[in-house]
Parts: sequence; C-alpha cells; structure tokens
Amino acid sequence: MLLAPLIVVVGACARSDDAPARTAVSGFLLDPQLSEISGLATSRRHPGTLWLHDDGGNPARLFAVSTRGLRRATYRVEGVNKTDWEDIAAFRLDGRDYLLLADTGDNGGLRRTLQLHVIEEPGTLENGRLTPAWSIAFRWPDGARDCEAVAVDAKRGQILLVSKKRQPPELFALPLRPRDKGVQTARALGPLAGVPQPSADDLRQRPQRARYDAHVTAADVSPDGRTLAVMTYRYLLFYPTARGQGWGRAVARAPQTRILPWLPQAEAMGWALDGDSVYATGEFVPAPLYRVRY
Repeated sequence: MLLAPLIVVVGACARSDDAPARTAVSGFLLDPQLSEISGLATSRRHPGTLWLHDDGGNPARLFAVSTRGLRRATYRVEGVNKTDWEDIAAFRLDGRDYLLLADTGDNGGLRRTLQLHVIEEPGTLENGRLTPAWSIAFRWPDGARDCEAVAVDAKRGQILLVSKKRQPPELFALPLRPRDKGVQTARALGPLAGVPQPSADDLRQRPQRARYDAHVTAADVSPDGRTLAVMTYRYLLFYPTARGQGWGRAVARAPQTRILPWLPQAEAMGWALDGDSVYATGEFVPAPLYRVRY
C-alpha cells in the first residue's frame, strides 16, 4: 500500500537556545527487508532518494529508498566482508558522487583493524551489484573501541569518526584518500562537549534506557561542510564550525541540542540536501522516517 507523504508537525523538540524545532514525518519503513537499519545517507545523484544499510549478520547490501520509506532498489556489495556495518555517508569528490560504508562496529572491543569502503553511486536505481572504488583499513591509536558514527568532510579530505560508549564521546579523523595502502591510524581530535548525561531522576525512572541515552549512533557533515550533526539514542546534537576552524575546536563548544521524537532504537541519520534538516529513523520495522529541522 502506498503511503501519502505526511507533513504534520509531531511535536516541538528542546534546543539549547529554547527556540522551537519542528519535526515532520516524511514516511514510514514498513518493508521487512528494511529491518535492522543502522545507516542512512541522502543521495547526491538521485533526488528524493536515501541510501540505507542494515546491521551485521545480514548480507552485504545497500538499499535505495524514497523519502517516503519505499524501497526502490537493492544492491549487493561485492568484494568486501561485512562484519558490522554501522554508518554510511554520501559525498561528492572530483565531480563524482560516492558513498562511504563504515564497517566499524565493535561491541566486544575485540577488533584490531576496521574497514571503510567507498563506492560510487550507481547511475540508475535498479537491483544490481556494486564494488568499492577504494577501501581503507585502520586502527584506533589507543586500543579497540566501538564506533557507529562516521561522516565525510570532502572539502577537507577527512573522514570523521565518533566513538560510542566512552563518555564523553571522542572525535577522530582519517584521510579520505590515504597516500599509502597500509593500515591507517585514526587521529584523535578531541572529546565532544555538551552531550547530555542522564540525571538521577532519569536513572531512577527508566534505569535500563537512561544508561544508553548518550551513546552516539550516527553522524553526518552538512552539505555546505559547516555543521557536524551527531545523533545519540535520545538526542540530536549540532556542532557548527567557524571559517578556518577545525572540527576538534568545533566539538569543544556546547552544541545545539534537540530531543529526538520516539524511534525504535535510533541508529540512522543523515542531512537532507537543503541543509535545513536531517532525516532520522530507527533499527526495527515498522519505524517512522522523520525529518528534523536544524
């Protein structure tokens, strides 16, 4: 059954400057194939299309989905192993449109190296197969850690990674096009300021979920390259950067903060192409696909 797009406002979200923020329902994920979604990016090549992928334990595949939540095409990704895909980023480089897949999940803290795969966006939306244009193997500078949030700053030639479980979360960087093919080492840029922590009341009233509210699950750089959006299980955080300022200094300042509307395990988020809002959805179907205004 086709679903008409919804533009109703579903509630105001808190933000650091106390101005109202609007959240609209763009669509719904109802397709059983779209269960366990853990990454979302807006296509640079196909208007009105989102790229989604699911978690580890599933085939290596990408889904092209409309902004209403309808699956348009499924692609097998060949030539890679899928250990634990946790995020995806879309970017344009040298006139070509790419997707970066982040095989960076490490719940047990056991992986010595992790992988990032860069795939050129296909020219048509039809079921098919894709192979990486290049891949990057990397390690953390100080031992294993879990990471579910990866973004690309193509203008600076950087891949940004945000750790999940350690508090405060930490930001790292890698080169988008490494000069050598060896294992890269992520460079620490600094901790994220202003990530809300659970209060004593939160821990008492909802002890199970409150412990995870501050865990980072997704990140994305805005289309103009000026703002890093970071999502946790409960919050959206926006870190703007000034001209000439690096991301380490940007995340050292308190972010603009929104409280997410209800989602079944919020793990997938990416900027809309207009840069005015982000799309966000959860890991289990059925799930709403929200558009949250910046």
